Amino acid sequence: MSLARFLKAVSLIGISAMSLLPLLETTAQGEEWHVYFGTYTGEKSRGIYSARFDTQTGHLSQPQLAVEMQNPSFLAVHPKGRFLYAAGETDGFEGKHEGSVSAYAIDRKTGALKFLDSKGSEGTYPCHLSLDRKGNCLLVANYGSGSLAAFGVDRYGKFTPSKATVQHQGSSVDPQRQAGPHAHFITTDPDNRLALACDLGLDKVLVYRLKPAKPSLTPHRPYGVPVEPGVGPRHLVFHPSGQWVYVLNEMGCSVDAFGFDAKRGALSQESQRQRTLPADYKDPNTCAEIQVHPSGKFLYASNRGHNSIAAFSVDPANGQLTPIDYFPSGGKTPRHFTLDPSGKWLLAENQDSDNVVVFQVDEETGRLRPSGQVISIGKPVCAVFVEAKRK
Repeated sequence: MSLARFLKAVSLIGISAMSLLPLLETTAQGEEWHVYFGTYTGEKSRGIYSARFDTQTGHLSQPQLAVEMQNPSFLAVHPKGRFLYAAGETDGFEGKHEGSVSAYAIDRKTGALKFLDSKGSEGTYPCHLSLDRKGNCLLVANYGSGSLAAFGVDRYGKFTPSKATVQHQGSSVDPQRQAGPHAHFITTDPDNRLALACDLGLDKVLVYRLKPAKPSLTPHRPYGVPVEPGVGPRHLVFHPSGQWVYVLNEMGCSVDAFGFDAKRGALSQESQRQRTLPADYKDPNTCAEIQVHPSGKFLYASNRGHNSIAAFSVDPANGQLTPIDYFPSGGKTPRHFTLDPSGKWLLAENQDSDNVVVFQVDEETGRLRPSGQVISIGKPVCAVFVEAKRK
């Protein structure tokens, strides 16, 4: 039925056709989101970029520069969607030997960013950050110095004077990549009591007791788990149920599955390891990002070298992984990818081909299909979604 005939029909039953137009327009457009892209700056990039994304059509607009910043390599959004935080992956900030973290206010109608605050990251080359689940503190992993930091955040999005730092110590078996600690990731557990960190240089996942209001990080007992020497844990993700934790090993090109005891704050011994590559692939490769589908049915991990997104199904009874397939990322070096909040789409950020590729997710099988949407952006290495407010 055409739109005109539909409106005529509803008018016959006493419903104003004009009153339905806003609903029809919303349905046709789907939900719109702002997408912010972190980049490595240089010849083709100057900072953080923003675009619009439609969850119904999968349409991604061409990104525009939102704010200039040196190497905003990882981004995080405040739980209330009002503020954006960025890690400045450098070793020099305001004359000190450290990187930086910056805060921006988000205009959810236009997508514009307004600078609020910045601080030294308390270490060199910060490569990952996240907020606690109430938005009271910002957690930072400094790769270069192998340290962690937590910064208080006030209700206006700015940093408070309160902070906590932890310096990791030790090494592992690879003399080139693991001669010292390299903190690569930090996030909270679902109960917001603990912070879990991956240290690639130590081959460990470490667990800290977290007090977000006036940030403190204290070693928890048990103090995390070791992984196989030389695999280099990079990122981890909780299953939506909170029962399992999946650790992505950058150097080992594998995913380790662990049970998680929320009451004790303890990771079980590794229950499964799955390779992220086809069995016959022998060329160099490193892994980069890992995410679980919002439904909890699928897990994805990115391969740099093979240039693919590996997909796995998740057994709802025990959290075990079964390979689905390996999907070309549509470019070179997918350092990051992200699933949109609806779970219908996946955006792959290909660092060395300067593009972002949109995939449609089959919500029954977990398979990925290129949507035909490809946009250009210099050195994209992160993407986050913020719901747009209609004007």
